[in-house]
Amino acid sequence: MAAGALVVPAASATTGPHQARTGSARADAVQEGLNALVRTDGVPAALAGVRERAGHTRTYTAGVGDLATGSAVPRDGQVRVGSNTKAFTAVAVLQLVGEGKVGLDTSVETYLPGLVHGKGIDGNRITVRRLLQHTSGLPDYVPYLDDDVRPYTPGDLVDIALRHEAVFAPGEDWQYSNTNYVLAGMIIEKVTRRPLGEELHRRVIERAGLRHTYFPAPGDVKIREAHPKGYYQESPGAPLRDGTELDPSWAWAAGQMISTNSDLNRFYTALLSGDLLPKAQLRQMRTTVPAEYFGPGARYGLGIVSRPLSCGGRYWGHGGSTTGYETRGGVRGDLRAAANIAVTTQPSDKRVMERVDGLVDGALCRRATRSH
Repeated sequence: MAAGALVVPAASATTGPHQARTGSARADAVQEGLNALVRTDGVPAALAGVRERAGHTRTYTAGVGDLATGSAVPRDGQVRVGSNTKAFTAVAVLQLVGEGKVGLDTSVETYLPGLVHGKGIDGNRITVRRLLQHTSGLPDYVPYLDDDVRPYTPGDLVDIALRHEAVFAPGEDWQYSNTNYVLAGMIIEKVTRRPLGEELHRRVIERAGLRHTYFPAPGDVKIREAHPKGYYQESPGAPLRDGTELDPSWAWAAGQMISTNSDLNRFYTALLSGDLLPKAQLRQMRTTVPAEYFGPGARYGLGIVSRPLSCGGRYWGHGGSTTGYETRGGVRGDLRAAANIAVTTQPSDKRVMERVDGLVDGALCRRATRSH
């Protein structure tokens, strides 16, 4: 996965050659915020997309797309979007609920008999809803993955998780666990008898009109379209290394997808507009429990996060963290604006991502005010 250590060049401390599509070269607050992420926080590149109610989209870049060459950041380039994948997986499950093929309050044992059992773990007590809302108590497999990058099957990931004790009894607490969404993906495949990638493409990607979003096939380590390279550090302060090309099977239904900021804006807007789910299932998706893991006042629904806005109201999205990339954003509950921001590393300083969250908040509040 590593392609040698890289040092951020001086060129990464300046804005890329493209300015926001505003009809003016003058940078606005989003552009200034991206510039600061590169100049002050040291991220190699930052990209943003802001969509207003009328559908007008502005795209922004800062930094460089390749630390070795200093090449420009592709405007609205593809990135690995990590756990935003969970929202896509949840939509597919909830569509199956609407079709009468899956029951939200039916046990996992019904769909995957004999699979989910272990110390304090009983698939008869874990419902589909508890998977999607992270209230199952299942341990997360990610901390127990091997250091060596290798292909994983969904069954491998579940086996790793089930070697460990339940975190709590089903329904008694909330804790984020990627294991939940691997099992949700397995249920989709079991019920539809089709590969998860095909179902997500047919049910969600095509239906939402996403032209630059896909679920990589097994062994597909590349990013298909124009993209900034993603970087990682082996330890805080260590040199950045190129982690762009990797086998994403360790994340599968919990975090494997590739997309763009603009496509994520389009997806979350379509979802909250009711274009992807019947009203009953969208209502269930937006029924939330506290999830401070995502920040003060955050709440988790079924594969989607609700966060408070500084200007009042809330916005809905998910965000994602994966090797080389972090993404944050979503759509206002009143649908007046959507914004997503990506950076091309996983910052070790949590304050950096807090600043990214602040940029999302500012973009959603300003755009909504202007479009009102």
